Amino acid sequence: MPDMEERPRAVVLVEGMSDQAAVAALADRRGRDLEAEGVAVVPIGGAQAVGLFLRVYGPAGLDVRLAGLCDAGEERDFQRALERAGFPAGLTRTQMEALGFYVCVADLEDELIRALGTTAVQQLVDSQGELGSFHTFQKQPAQRARPLAAQLRRFIGTRSGRKIRYGRLLVEALDPADVPRPLDLVLASVS
Repeated sequence: MPDMEERPRAVVLVEGMSDQAAVAALADRRGRDLEAEGVAVVPIGGAQAVGLFLRVYGPAGLDVRLAGLCDAGEERDFQRALERAGFPAGLTRTQMEALGFYVCVADLEDELIRALGTTAVQQLVDSQGELGSFHTFQKQPAQRARPLAAQLRRFIGTRSGRKIRYGRLLVEALDPADVPRPLDLVLASVS
């Protein structure tokens, strides 16, 4: 749960700490101080835990403005949890978006890699001194036939802390016009 002195005005539920880092980085880039605004970005530790957080912050709990991001593979978990928390049954993706919940194609890292392009992501990996490690990673039998974007996405998630660090770095490297739609809209929904 967020470490805030006062009850938050709004809560953005994200699956993990890398998503939290990305939302915070975008807020920083846009000159927003989420803490001062009373907005908490809460990593829930995976989509299966969303129900618990909806009970705490949703209509039956603190009843604060809610928003969220989930991966495409976890969309149904979010839909069911929203229904159990008192939101309408049978939510479509459009209806989820009207509630402030957005679905990332594959996941947020996939969205960010597509927005930046693989050349820019490789340059970012190089700027972090990890291009050699990435090239070694690409030589692994399980990686050889995969597309470059898939290799980059998997590489970012291979070492503890790397995914969180790149969550922020990828957002910081984006052209403001290229912010992935789910990330852009989830932040806008708690303005």
